[in-house]
Amino acid sequence: MKKLVLETTAPFQGLAELVAYNEGLFEAEGLAVEWADREKGVDKSVQKDVTSPKGVNPHSSHGKLFEQGQADMYNACEWGNYCRVQDSSVQSGRQVGRRAIVTYAGIVVRPDSEVFTPQQLAGKTVGVPFFFGTHYLALHMLEGFLPREAINVCRAPNGSRYRFDAMMSGELEATTLTEPYLSLAEKKGCRIVCSAFYHGTEVASDRVDADTYARFNRAVRAAVKRINANKEKYLQYFIDYHKEKDPEIGTLTAADLRESRIVVVDPAPIPQAELERTAVWIRSWGMLEETESPLDLVNMEVQTAGHAAAE
Repeated sequence: MKKLVLETTAPFQGLAELVAYNEGLFEAEGLAVEWADREKGVDKSVQKDVTSPKGVNPHSSHGKLFEQGQADMYNACEWGNYCRVQDSSVQSGRQVGRRAIVTYAGIVVRPDSEVFTPQQLAGKTVGVPFFFGTHYLALHMLEGFLPREAINVCRAPNGSRYRFDAMMSGELEATTLTEPYLSLAEKKGCRIVCSAFYHGTEVASDRVDADTYARFNRAVRAAVKRINANKEKYLQYFIDYHKEKDPEIGTLTAADLRESRIVVVDPAPIPQAELERTAVWIRSWGMLEETESPLDLVNMEVQTAGHAAAE
């Protein structure tokens, strides 16, 4: 068995990996997967005076243990991983391809909010977790409705529970949520004013060679088949993962969640055209300024061989 240490992942961003782990699919590929808790000591406060990712540590949670040499691999949103790899102290750390789950998220307001459309968020404070998927997703969605100067975001913690509480208390006018907190918010009468899906990627050190990554991908692909064959069964993961620490999530049932929001596909290489367009868009928001070519952010050898061998 080859040991592979992964940073912890929630179902909204790593359902297939969790299924592969729990159902012995990694073991079947000769991988002994261990999890390293990336959430210990992470600041969960809202910082309304921080309105830009400038100066914010992109490795505050995702990639934190990877940077310390305590994890071999982690997955996070594709946009954020471009920035993490650029700023990484691990010289070999690069993206090696897209993860299996295509995450669904939305911008949400309280039941008593006067906001009913994205246009009405002009100038209003939207809490986002800088360098996390819903930060970038919020910018993408809002700039489809508003001029950039009317988009007002501030730093909110990663973890939908914390942002949900800040929104419900009135500290934030709106915020971004992922499942199962989108479903919880809807159950409490909140409104999703806009929503979309987004990709994530895997970042790996040189301890993950093409053979190891191919075995990892074969296990994940097997999990994808199981999930797509019975989504109703795997909706329970979104409840079980959180309910011990968050009893309110334990009040939900699988029937409260929508199967259509759970999209998993075979992990795959990042298409070069999308890689380049994404980098241009991130730079337009004042990030990724130290990267000459987005190709520098991907280990092309491991990405190519690791996916081809898994098919």
